[in-house]
Parts: sequence; C-alpha cells; structure tokens
Amino acid sequence: MTIHFFDAWRKNSPYYNDSHEELAQTVRRFVDKEIMPHIEKWEQAGEIPRELSQRAAEVGIIQLGFPEEYGGISEGVDAFHAIVAANELAQTGASGLLGALMMHGVALVPILKFGSEELKRRIARQVLAGQKIMAMCLTEPSGGSDLAAVKTRAEKKGDRWVLNGSKTFITSGMRADYYTVVARTGGPGANGLSLFLVEKGMPGFTQTKLDKMGWHISDTATIYFDNVELPADYLLGPQDTGFMATVKNLNNERAGLAAGCCAFSRAAVSEAFEWAQQRETFGKALIKNQVIRHKFSEMMLRINASQAYADQLVWAMMHDKLDVGALALCKVQATRTLEFVARECAHIMGGASYIRGCKTERIYRDVLPHAIGGGAEGIMLDFAARDMGFV
Repeated sequence: MTIHFFDAWRKNSPYYNDSHEELAQTVRRFVDKEIMPHIEKWEQAGEIPRELSQRAAEVGIIQLGFPEEYGGISEGVDAFHAIVAANELAQTGASGLLGALMMHGVALVPILKFGSEELKRRIARQVLAGQKIMAMCLTEPSGGSDLAAVKTRAEKKGDRWVLNGSKTFITSGMRADYYTVVARTGGPGANGLSLFLVEKGMPGFTQTKLDKMGWHISDTATIYFDNVELPADYLLGPQDTGFMATVKNLNNERAGLAAGCCAFSRAAVSEAFEWAQQRETFGKALIKNQVIRHKFSEMMLRINASQAYADQLVWAMMHDKLDVGALALCKVQATRTLEFVARECAHIMGGASYIRGCKTERIYRDVLPHAIGGGAEGIMLDFAARDMGFV
C-alpha cells in the first residue's frame, strides 16, 4: 500500500510538473514488475543481475540527463527527473540498488566532460544502453573523505601512464567494466590530482570483494593497481586538475544522497503506517494510540523539511547559485532524518522490522552508507563551518 504522502511532496512543490509525474509512474511500473518480485533474492545473492541495467535502459532510466548524441535522454529533462526516478527506486527499501544501478551518474560524467570523442562514443553508448557498468574510485585504505590525501599515483612513461596504488569501498567494484580513478600525478595536496579511465582486465588490475553490514544488494570491492599501463588519452582532462572536477561531481552526489534519504524515509514510513493500521494491540489498531500518531507526525516534519532543503539546493545547482556549505549541511540533515525515521519505524513495527524481507529492516541497516558516502558527517559539518566563516 502506497499512501498519499508518498507523492504529496511533488504536488505541493514548484519544482515538479506533469513530466516528472509521468516519469514517476513509468519508473514505478518498472519497479513493480522488474525489481520487487526479486529484491530479496538479489539481497541474498549480494548483487543485482547485469541484465537489470539493460531493462532499465529500455524504459529510459539509465539515460536520464545524459547527452542525446551518446545515447542519453536530455530533451526536457532536468535534475528533478533524476530525483523522481530515485524516489521510485527507493520504494524497494534497498538503497544499495541505486548505487548498483546508477553509479554511472557519477562515474561517466568525467568521460563525457574530458574524454576524447572516441572514448565518449565507445564507452558512453555502452553504459547508457545498460550493456556496461561503471564505478567511481576515490576512497583509499589510507584515508576516507580527505580527497586531497590520495596516494594512488600515475606516472608518465613514454606515451603511457603507469598506475600504482589501491582504492577501497568501491560500489560495483567487482561487477564494473569501466572505472573512473582519481590518482596523484603531481605534488602533495589538492593540486596534484588527475582523473583516469581504467578498464577491467588490464594487466595489473585486481579486485577483492568486501562483505558489508548493509547494502547487500550492491557488490563492493577493494581495487588494486600494480603497474597498470594506460594509454595517454585515458587521462581525463588536463593533468593535475582532477581535484576540482571531482569536487563538482561530489556536489551532485551529495544532492542525490540528500534527496535519496528523504525517499527512503518515506518508504519506511509508508510500510510502518500500513503495519500500524493492521496491527492490533490491547484491543485496538496500533495507529489509534496517540503516541504512535505523534511519531508519524514527527517523522513527516523532518522528512518534509529535508526534502524542501534538498529541492531548493538542486534548483540552485541548476542555476549556478549553489551554496556548497549549505549543501553539506543539507546532506547531514537528510542522513540524520533517515536515521531517526528508520529507528522510529522499526520501533513501530517491533519484531517484524528485524526479519529479512521487510523494507524497514533493509533501510535501517543501510543508513550508514548515506552518512558516509559523498563525505562523512564530520567532514561535512567542518566544511560547512569553514564555508560560513566559523574559523
């Protein structure tokens, strides 16, 4: 049962129109047919089938917002279409699904912006058709959110680059065909970083699968580069300019994470509300207890505030008016909202929320990747404080 508030945020917002609603219904039908019947099986398997990307491309999900000349869908599409699509995918309760299915939304961008025409046409067309999978490689075993401290190094030798180092916590790290990698090509700090394309199967490229507390449906890996030789044109953009390109890409990821937290929060509330209507305690439906109704009100208060904050910042991003400090705070607020909502819904549902197959069970154990991904909470708070001048 999907109740009215799951869609109300769009109907009451100036940022969404009929085209967004039409997309929502398309993705909803796709989720009901292609994903929901299999979600627990994929959770147990630890990954989604590669064919799901192709089926998602057939209905236009994979291509959203990418240039038409490379197989994308951009005419009449804005950033809010991506939010709507993610919202519908969130009804599964499996947040790792978005990482497994949509990581190209981050990883493909540098290729389209900086890659050669040959790379764009070869790689983008395959990825946007759902035939190939991409991963983004930032985090290293020696450090997390501190991008400027990257140690993986690429050195120019003749007409090729030689890559050495490792990356960890890489979403789709086992399944991906193409990897966008941040590596050091210059001196220490932010100014010495560059972006590279790496292909699975290159000599010296290896992977180790990681088992996780959450995101069971999405494979995660540590990646190793041992003298991996890359063609000269696999350098994406000018040498030593990768930091700012990556930071801009991270802003898109943070906005998506914030909006996604709101979507998963609504999914948990929807399931908990259905439970509270049906569950009887002491001779009456659980929802008839005032304390339970107040829990729902408090959850919706936080979700609506976080969604409004995220939507406003997405609009600002679209119009080149983004306050990056505010975006950092928005991400923290949204992830804290998700954590609060997941806990409250689990308490409302009681033991049922602790059993595999329950949306709220998946959402609760998947809270942490939202808080860490795109920049951990402490990093975001300190970044915002510095941006606002509290130094």
